[in-house]
Amino acid sequence: MKKVHENEFDYRFGDNGPKYLTKGPNVDLGVVVLKPGQDFQNHYHTVCEEIFYILEGQIDFYINGIKVPTIPGDMIQCRPGDAHYLINQTDKTFKALFIKSPHILERDVVNIKNPEIKLRSE
Repeated sequence: MKKVHENEFDYRFGDNGPKYLTKGPNVDLGVVVLKPGQDFQNHYHTVCEEIFYILEGQIDFYINGIKVPTIPGDMIQCRPGDAHYLINQTDKTFKALFIKSPHILERDVVNIKNPEIKLRSE
């Protein structure tokens, strides 16, 4: 059994990005926050599946280069090899729960070029 509270952990980039609440032994779970105008590098996992459950705000996911707008209550499932890029083009903070499975000890992230997108302000 394990019990933790989100406030016990730090975001990767200070007040935004991902923060893990648990890593392993079978699954990784955390939250990700992107403030207005922020994005998260396009990447894919070679072994892990990653699921996002949208808690707050709206964001555009680009899954294998295809735009997938999301709102609270939506779930996005990325299978191994599915490139996923997140960009917050709204004026509100975005927050989602993420789950990665299976937990693996070695690095499972491959960063790739961000997709070409047209920003809303253009």
